[in-house]
Amino acid sequence: MERRSFVQKAGLLTAALLSGKIVSFAQEPEFPVVRKAAALRKFTSKAVENAINEFSSKVKNKELTWLFNNCFPNTLDNCVTYTDFEGRPDTFVNSGDMDAMWLRDSSAQVWSYLPFLRKDKALKDLVGGVINRQTHYILKDPYASSFFNDPTKTSEFKEDLTNMIPGVHERKWEIDSLCYPIRLAYRYWQQTKDTSRFDIAWQDAMKLILKTFKEQQRKDNDGPYHFQRSTAWATDSLPMQGFGYPVKPIGLICSAFRPGEDVTVFSFLVPSNFFAVVSLRQAAELFRVIKADEKVAQEMDALALEVRQALQKYAIVDNEKFGKVYAYELNGYGSYNMMDDAAIPSLLALPYIGALSMTDPIYLNTRKMVLSPENPFFYKGKVAEGIGGPHIGKNMVWPMSIIARGLTSTDDDEIKKCHNMLLKSHADTGFMHESFHIDNAKQYTRAAFPWVNTMYGEFLWKTYQERPGLLA
Repeated sequence: MERRSFVQKAGLLTAALLSGKIVSFAQEPEFPVVRKAAALRKFTSKAVENAINEFSSKVKNKELTWLFNNCFPNTLDNCVTYTDFEGRPDTFVNSGDMDAMWLRDSSAQVWSYLPFLRKDKALKDLVGGVINRQTHYILKDPYASSFFNDPTKTSEFKEDLTNMIPGVHERKWEIDSLCYPIRLAYRYWQQTKDTSRFDIAWQDAMKLILKTFKEQQRKDNDGPYHFQRSTAWATDSLPMQGFGYPVKPIGLICSAFRPGEDVTVFSFLVPSNFFAVVSLRQAAELFRVIKADEKVAQEMDALALEVRQALQKYAIVDNEKFGKVYAYELNGYGSYNMMDDAAIPSLLALPYIGALSMTDPIYLNTRKMVLSPENPFFYKGKVAEGIGGPHIGKNMVWPMSIIARGLTSTDDDEIKKCHNMLLKSHADTGFMHESFHIDNAKQYTRAAFPWVNTMYGEFLWKTYQERPGLLA
């Protein structure tokens, strides 16, 4: 028996045993049960289950309803550990295939559930617990990207030449790691008006983010962060004694790594600097809402303005074919990298993170460029077209890039095209993956990738609400 058939039948058998029903594989359903059985799920949200039921009853495409049923609750089913710590919600969110919590991934994994918080107090507390846990991690080490649930656990990367401490899983400095928790906290507040999460510890974490961003502007020195790893993968270690190639101080913030966890070529990573602008403004607004330190709020606004002005001055490049576009990376000395990577924040996803309007003319030019062969990581094959990156290699498209394309489009044909490509990409598993080969969707990476699963659910739900005819 092929492995996929075995897994499908095993899933059916498990569900049947838990429900007390008899299953005959002689009449195997077209879309087998692959979602974890209810009794085994980590967390169940009534509001999310109601959304699944509504989608399933209104959308006639059975494959789409099957995928929504599997993907949308994937993080809740498998990745959350919710507890009450000293009278406050506390939520650990693992990444699916690793028992570690990324500041970025954990924010993105619960992002799709935020519209349902008003209808589900338990879900609201769960997300509040994520904010509390992220606050703890930022204060532990603002340069780390992922952490263990056990604060005494030693990482497999303990030999990395950086300041590794117990409880830290990986210490890759990525600007977006500090932006995502702000994005989550800000939208949580918008949805609930609950400010109880923004206590002194949270305020201290925001001040530490501001301090870290300023350090990584590298105006006076290289700052405290350095990182080297003994590895055959060139994208896993920084050159120049772990500080990366030199940059000219122009007001932008250095990011040692991209959100796809590959080292930057030029440290001024443009999408992440855009993200920092948005996040600093959001943090400043929250400081004023809770009547926290006005001086800090003003510093956040000032830094956001400085970075924004630097982006407008240095990140826009004249492209012979597409006109004025945004570079992906630059160093301040006149060198820049023309590409885009699938991981978010990306140039393609700038409207999704709130950095630019979908009608911004330079963004539209950039969008055309990154969705063309002018982007060295844009691939087109028999199954799909989309953006990948060096993290996986050639001809491997990330579903995340296709979803980002759909979420930032206003064109029905393009949105429909994105849905059709995603339908072809799940390789009969019922889930999205990190990447798949452009000519063979069954050649994929990461069977368990909750970030993209819940984001796909977000895309399906948004389309259902705004353009239901596209899901027919």
